[in-house]
Amino acid sequence: MPIKRRSVLELKLKTRKKYENPFLDVEFNCSFISPSGKEYVMPGFYDGDSVWKVRFSPNEVGAWSYKTSTRVSDPDLSSTAQFEVVEPDKPVRGFLKTCPGKYWGLEYESGEPSFVFGDTIYNLFGVAYCGLDVEGVLKRRAQQGFNLIRVRLPVSLFHPPEGYNDWQVRSTWPWRGSPQKPVFDRFNLEYFQTVDKVVGLAEELGIGFEMIMEGWGFEYPFNARNVFIPEYEELWMRYLIARYDAFNSVYIWTLMNEYEYYPNGDWHYKPEADLWAIRTGRFVKNIAPHGHPVAVHNGPEDPPFAKRFKRAPGVIDLVMFQTWGTRGKDDAWLAAGIEGKISSSLKEWEGSCIFAEYGYERNPGLELKIPSHEHMDPEHTRRGAWRGAFSGTGIIHGFENTWGPWWIPDEDQEGMKYLLTLKNFFTNTVEFHRFKPDSRIIDQSVRYKFGTKPLCISTGQGDAVLLYLPVGGSVILNLPNAREFESLWYDPRTGEVSKAQKEIRKNKVKFQTESSHSSDWVLVLRKIG
Repeated sequence: MPIKRRSVLELKLKTRKKYENPFLDVEFNCSFISPSGKEYVMPGFYDGDSVWKVRFSPNEVGAWSYKTSTRVSDPDLSSTAQFEVVEPDKPVRGFLKTCPGKYWGLEYESGEPSFVFGDTIYNLFGVAYCGLDVEGVLKRRAQQGFNLIRVRLPVSLFHPPEGYNDWQVRSTWPWRGSPQKPVFDRFNLEYFQTVDKVVGLAEELGIGFEMIMEGWGFEYPFNARNVFIPEYEELWMRYLIARYDAFNSVYIWTLMNEYEYYPNGDWHYKPEADLWAIRTGRFVKNIAPHGHPVAVHNGPEDPPFAKRFKRAPGVIDLVMFQTWGTRGKDDAWLAAGIEGKISSSLKEWEGSCIFAEYGYERNPGLELKIPSHEHMDPEHTRRGAWRGAFSGTGIIHGFENTWGPWWIPDEDQEGMKYLLTLKNFFTNTVEFHRFKPDSRIIDQSVRYKFGTKPLCISTGQGDAVLLYLPVGGSVILNLPNAREFESLWYDPRTGEVSKAQKEIRKNKVKFQTESSHSSDWVLVLRKIG
């Protein structure tokens, strides 16, 4: 039976031979030869009951062949065959790819630019393994237009100081044994078979996962490198890649959450962490044939990433960038400083970037388990998202209802409506991929208080300019041909549009919002005709 291009082909081989530890005793691979003669070597994995599997996603139409191989003598695990790949009935976008300098740095294999619009549900796989419904929230996120979910393959049991999981009813340890007596060369198949179902559901829904391979570095076993040695780490990463690299729903392989925790669980920048990311990034790229972006996620914002990875260009494709902006009692609403940190940390970075974390919106009806969330209100959600998007990057947020310790999937928090308004603006009102940050248009003679300066993005053709005013007020632009532009105010709270009055002064033009000083606004300037 023909296989559709960019669908998942799964091969199953069952052996009569008994192995003491099939996870360790057999290294199983499969070589695929495309119609154009290109070879892809895909690692296989053990899935219990003497069954080995290989999953592969062919990217060319035509006649393919494959051949399995092992380093042990086992005829049951030796197979050679041909198969036909056909074009799907409907167009497929294919995998997410990085394209630094083009669009907002990400596109699908089809060439379609990607506006990354994501949510954070770190423990999604663990929630499913504990028998709770995850289908409902994934379907709703897909309907809302989300295309990426941040999720960890190892479940986080705890976040300091009080963040224990309210929903957890069983161990989610992904290896055999236990944290007290780990067996790192065997895997919890029941857990991974649950992950399979969730990844498959995302595939059906057209939503992608950032697959975080190692959780926070302060968590066991990632804070115990004398126990979780590199050999076990490679077994772990190889197993994850073998099971999931073939899926369209796997958007990104992220090596670790806040990778600077390496090697000892301390949260501060260390050059050794960069060397670890380079080593593991190379390992992933060497054995993962589908070419998903390899990413790091930061904790500390400095030094800049161009400096961190200067010795190994091209190993890290993508930075999942974290910066929260202001988050105190009196200034969290402003989310000030985000665009400055994005600019300085990513200066001269030759890879791509997603604004992946800027806090988690607080649900005041829940116990305050994470003090850093206390003032993360809907205003912070909205302004942080607009600051990120006006830095020319996709955005990912998170909510206490589903972020980690709690599971309230049927209730969207207040800030969700603001994110959906932003998403509608960038994907329906304007063509997001045509815009890049452009501070030159804003009159630099005006001095602004921290966090109040307008942000500007424009097209390279000079036919459209967008401005974000974090606190409203006025803005003066260097726009000599201002009369050639129509001007509109876009309300980031509601999506409503109204005409913007302009005051032209020689080669400059001034705009003034009508509402109170604390209200943010988006100004849309489009060339007439």
